[in-house]
Amino acid sequence: MTNARCLLWSLPTLLFTASVNASSSMPLNMTKGVTEISQQVYQLHMTIFWICCAIGAVVFGIMFWSIIRHRKARGVQPASFHESTKIEILWTAIPVVILIVMAIPATNTLIAMDDTTDADVTVLVTGSQWKWHYKYLDHEVEYFSLLATPREQISNKLAKGENYLLEVDRPLVIPTGKKVRFLMTSDDVIHSWWVPAFAIKKDANPGFINEAWTRVDEPGLYRGQCAELCGKDHGFMPIVVIAKTPEDYQAWVTQEETRIATAKAAERELLAMNMSMEELMSTGERVYQGWCVACHQIAGTGLPGIFPPLKGSQLILTDRAAHIDILVNGKPGTAMQAFGQQLSLKELAAVITYTRNAFDNNTGDTVQAADVFAVQQGKGE
Repeated sequence: MTNARCLLWSLPTLLFTASVNASSSMPLNMTKGVTEISQQVYQLHMTIFWICCAIGAVVFGIMFWSIIRHRKARGVQPASFHESTKIEILWTAIPVVILIVMAIPATNTLIAMDDTTDADVTVLVTGSQWKWHYKYLDHEVEYFSLLATPREQISNKLAKGENYLLEVDRPLVIPTGKKVRFLMTSDDVIHSWWVPAFAIKKDANPGFINEAWTRVDEPGLYRGQCAELCGKDHGFMPIVVIAKTPEDYQAWVTQEETRIATAKAAERELLAMNMSMEELMSTGERVYQGWCVACHQIAGTGLPGIFPPLKGSQLILTDRAAHIDILVNGKPGTAMQAFGQQLSLKELAAVITYTRNAFDNNTGDTVQAADVFAVQQGKGE
């Protein structure tokens, strides 16, 4: 009994301490964000919140006053009237007025959020299982952004990092002080591009294009996630945006355009070269870890009934041409995507070679960039 009493008396203190710790790490209110629109959304939220608080105070105040003032113990007799026209008009008119007062700032904010005109930069954002593709329509720059959290952390073999499941290999880069327009679409299922600091949460639907925009005034790094349940790895689609000064942004664009041009030139040279098995296996393992392991698993066992195993696959072991084709062109009607436009020739050749010689497959043969290029050009084996 003594221990029970001690626990009972200490419970309020424990609950208070826990609530303070929770509030410091997880704020109860929505964040203000870093853009003008996000500030408007926050102010709208607070305006509606205080209106709701006022309504609650008035309604509950009248209710408790009526209960106490007209309680039976005081000998109060209940009124017998009903269907009062005045009261019905009053309780209809008051909510209408309240809704109009709430609708005015809400409408202004919604109109501002949807005004994507006069953009300085336009980025096509495409969601696919389970990564984002960014294409700058004003420049010759495009790339995929993948989860960078090590698989060892996800499988609890390593301690979780500070930005667990919120880090990518290549973040989206935008300039500060410029209006950036986003065009949202999807390659497969419905995704949702959500960056809380920008007050942007826009669905990416296959076959449709939605629009959003932002203007960030200060350089910084901002994180978000896919906010739509898009499949088994829904939680592995983080978003990272880096806002740079216009000068730094232009330097980054120039660097990216140079990198892409250099990569294309290197690929053309690669067509006349043969990579060694060691180089193909090393590169292939890296590509597999970043692009394939989510579905086919680290040991190539797949997920029964969902994703086929690569270990012991007859397609891999006996049909080299079909193996290359399915990586390049995908398989319609399944979750197997076409990687011909997502990976470079070197990466495709490497990951195909890797899967043909890993997981005890041991075919012993290599696939070169020229083999993949032939399939892309419709000149397969």
